[in-house]
Parts: sequence; structure tokens; C-alpha cells
Amino acid sequence: MNHSASVSERDGAVPSGATVSVFDDGSPAVGGLDPDLRDALRRAAADAESDGVRLRVNSGWRSPEHQRRLLRDAIARHGSPDEAARWVATPETSAHVSGEAVDIGPPEAAAWLSDHGAAYGLCQIYRNEPWHFELRPDAVGNGCPPMYADPTEDPRMRP
Repeated sequence: MNHSASVSERDGAVPSGATVSVFDDGSPAVGGLDPDLRDALRRAAADAESDGVRLRVNSGWRSPEHQRRLLRDAIARHGSPDEAARWVATPETSAHVSGEAVDIGPPEAAAWLSDHGAAYGLCQIYRNEPWHFELRPDAVGNGCPPMYADPTEDPRMRP
């Protein structure tokens, strides 16, 4: 991704190639998450560690400017706003901007969370984004809701 100097870690950007510990409150990407999401994520991370899996945050809370930058980059990469919408929400609709979504890595950690996340209320929301998780407290007793194929199917993404 092409991040200019105007989008920094203060905006929730995680440096290219880096990840952040789910326990790092000093990182705005983690510290800006909804407290209930952050708590569930930390409980899951502690249990994942006992299975030899380390959950890392690739992206968490994002400022509106950071989200705008990601959307502009996605439009340039995918060739149209409609195609970009399959991958990146607007600042007005993004669960990252509200602190209600987290992208987990590496792939084996996202897979662990996909398999075990419902026990913590953490659910994969989009089939095309196996790294993207949101808090769904009802999942603890009922399992995660069916996934959307991509964000264009999610009614929350409509302004």
C-alpha cells in the first residue's frame, strides 16, 4: 500500500510489513479499538498462545483520513469504486474507523481465530477477508452468523 507521510501510526496505520501485539495499548491501531472487542481479542490471544499460535494485529482502529487513503489506493488498484468496495469501506461505513473491526495475521492466526473465535464472540464477517473480525457477543452461545461474500453484501456498508 502506498501510505504518504500524512498518514502515520497516529492514524492507526501499521507500518508496511509490521504487525502489532494485541496487548499493545500504545499503538492507536489497538488502543483505539472498542474496549469489548479488545478484551475479547486478548482473551482469544491468550488461549491461542497456549496452542502455539500468536495473534497479531495487521490493522485495527483507523482514522477517517487513513480509511480515505486506503479507499483511494483500492480504487486505483481495482480500477473502479464498485470493485474497490469489495475490499475497502468508506470512512463513514468502515467498522475500522469506529474501532469495531480488527484484521488479524499471520494467516495461521486468522485461521485459528476463524475456528475458535465464536467462543469469544469474535467472528469473521466477510468470506473474501479471512483476516477481518468483528465482535458479535451472541456468537458465544449461538455461533457466528453467516458470512457475507464481501462487504458489498453487508447492509451496514450502504450510506
